[in-house]
Amino acid sequence: MTDTLQGILDAATRGEFPPADGGVTVVPQHGRRDAGVIAFTAHSVVFTDEDPEWVRSLLRSLDCDALAAAMNPRFLAAFMDRTGRTTDTIDLLAVAAPVPGPPSLALSELRDPDHPRVARARKRRDEVRVWAADGGVLVLGRGVAGRLEVAVEVEESVRHRGLGRALASAARHLSAGEPVWAQLAAGNARSVRAFQAAGFRPVGAEALLVAQ
Repeated sequence: MTDTLQGILDAATRGEFPPADGGVTVVPQHGRRDAGVIAFTAHSVVFTDEDPEWVRSLLRSLDCDALAAAMNPRFLAAFMDRTGRTTDTIDLLAVAAPVPGPPSLALSELRDPDHPRVARARKRRDEVRVWAADGGVLVLGRGVAGRLEVAVEVEESVRHRGLGRALASAARHLSAGEPVWAQLAAGNARSVRAFQAAGFRPVGAEALLVAQ
């Protein structure tokens, strides 16, 4: 298995995952902005510039299922305290292959968008691009380890008409031939269903720690 976060994520896009051996791999951060934990099946990856032995020692000290230790609230709280970072939630992490050709959904790219989701994306992603549809917004940008990430927003007045799925699907056409990643709040069942219907497959869970 590769010893870089980018290499691990690239392998995951090909369906190649860390061994399901109950282990924890600690790798350096790809950049200063992002630290955190990605839990794959029976194997977790902690990406941090902190001492790997500190990570392993803390994980050994937890009285919990070893398979879940890296996502245990006590570990995440200690991780945040040590690094001065914070996190919003543990997300479902999903990825989809690119699709050739233009999207079937009518979209217009916004050059200077003023939208809450866009403002949030610019804090956590680079090279952000934004498209608008009738009742929705699609955001693409480079996030953790340079991966291409998508976020969508659908207005309440047009929900339940398949727009979320169409926006997620459109991201696969706009990705210029590379895989697209999505971080989905596990409790947001509508979003999870929409992305799965658009061809995104779950690969793990992620707790992203960002500087305050």
